[in-house]
Amino acid sequence: MEHERHFTVEEANAELDLIRDRLVRLRAAREGLTDEEARAELAEATPSNGGGRAGKVVSDGFLALRSILAELQGMGVIVRDLDRGLVDFPSLRDGREVYLCWVEGEDEIEYWHDIDSGFSGREPL
Repeated sequence: MEHERHFTVEEANAELDLIRDRLVRLRAAREGLTDEEARAELAEATPSNGGGRAGKVVSDGFLALRSILAELQGMGVIVRDLDRGLVDFPSLRDGREVYLCWVEGEDEIEYWHDIDSGFSGREPL
């Protein structure tokens, strides 16, 4: 088995509110990393001052991303595509490891796919 934790459909559905919140927070943190104004300021900053406000914006974004991703990994959840909100939950189906597959905008988990097939291999539950 590739994963230590396996979710039932009910367990995965119970985590969706938390997952939705974390996706919003991940996107906000990513914005801090790509903030054009902050990056421009950081590029102009002298090494001795650490970049001031710009350094803090980028640093905070990085730390938030790392923290939220570590939280999700600790739960056993896999974020596949942040922009789409594509998330996989390891599960067992007929004695083999599969992923329960959810995309932001879906009310609940309704699909699964084999470990190797990815999103294109989604099947209804």
